[in-house]
Amino acid sequence: MKEGTNVSGNASEQDVTAIEAVAGPPSALEAGGPSIVRRFLAWAQQADAEGRADAASALARAYLYSDLDPGARAEATIGLTAVLDDPSALVRRALAEALASAADAPRHIVLALACDQSEVASVILARSPILTDAELVDCAAIGDVAAQTALAQRPRLGPGVAAALAEIGGREAALALAGNLEADPPASALWRVFERFGDDAETREALLTRPWLPPALRNELAAATARALADFAARRDWLSPQRAQRIARDAREQATVTILRASDSEERGELARRMRAAGTLTVAALMRALLSGDRDFFVEAAAELSGLPRRRVAAFAQCPESYGFAALYAKARLPQAFLPAFRAALAGVETLRPPPGAISRALTEQVIAACERRADPSLAHALALLWRLAAEAAREEARQFAADAAAAPTDPPPPSYAPLLIEAVAAALDDFAAPPAPALEGDEEAPPLQLSPDLLAALAEAA
Repeated sequence: MKEGTNVSGNASEQDVTAIEAVAGPPSALEAGGPSIVRRFLAWAQQADAEGRADAASALARAYLYSDLDPGARAEATIGLTAVLDDPSALVRRALAEALASAADAPRHIVLALACDQSEVASVILARSPILTDAELVDCAAIGDVAAQTALAQRPRLGPGVAAALAEIGGREAALALAGNLEADPPASALWRVFERFGDDAETREALLTRPWLPPALRNELAAATARALADFAARRDWLSPQRAQRIARDAREQATVTILRASDSEERGELARRMRAAGTLTVAALMRALLSGDRDFFVEAAAELSGLPRRRVAAFAQCPESYGFAALYAKARLPQAFLPAFRAALAGVETLRPPPGAISRALTEQVIAACERRADPSLAHALALLWRLAAEAAREEARQFAADAAAAPTDPPPPSYAPLLIEAVAAALDDFAAPPAPALEGDEEAPPLQLSPDLLAALAEAA
């Protein structure tokens, strides 16, 4: 508040003191009676915006924290309601900041502030405990992106509000909703955020930072990221479009196998349904999962593709050489040329029982051997896929071996004898380069080569 103003200016010193007193002891407002609120309303007609903002904040604090009699409280409510019509957003924002966290603030005032322009409404939408989910949904519908973003940052956000923001909120609001780790939006809201803004890298990153996501959504995020990287590499002419697409597809399938390790049966079924709808439930993805030791996902995928009950599909998968499995395979509309490979992979998973994770090199080589024994030209495409997966498994095995070797403690390196050996050999060569000594009379052969003691010692140590 600015003190020392006169009546012809903003307010008399007595009026200013009275208005400031509402933020003081509880008896201050009561001592002046309701007339103080009337003075406030009269004074507000001439005060500047900064002074009105201070006075509105003080009056709101007096309403919330002072022990007012019913008459004074009623008149204070009228005074606060009158502030809603103040032409300055600075004044209304000051009122919003004073009332935002209060559970006993006048409801009609809070609701009016929540529907104000975003500079004012954002304060209320982010913090007020008074507003119901229905009112918050309405505010999301009429608010701009700034108001929606403030609403998305509320620590306790109802599922209906989260769904509304995911459906109608702008990009910044969706980004705030995805990054709000204190809120627990339903999976459908997170899916809708991805469907609307999945091409945006920041939104994908915000979604991936959440501690829990549906495995199917995590798989789609990985696929979208792989596609974005492949498109970027192709645009920069770092890779051909075909090679970039192959790398993106392999990365997507690797991510799927990784996600499957932490998924339960219901989540695997949802993942299979989503992959089928997206067109990514391919033979390569199924074969990679099998060769990684995950037979359950093949069962879920075959049940999804064939429409048969999961229990029946699982029974057929136990006997891959049976006619029943061949009928299941045909009903799932999988390529007939890959049937021997899937039969061998299912049998190998049952016998080798590789731990779920990366592609098992031993299982892959066993499936390749089973296919090659058939000498069937129609298996050429299946063998090409299997050899590509075998190469990937071999490289991963080599990487793991190198990492383990680098992490293992090693003995100190042996002393190097190279400098001493080089020096001794150089000295011997100097002897050969020296002019030959004159031969003595009666000598029939050249004298034998005499190695120096240093050279002999160096050779012995090097050996």
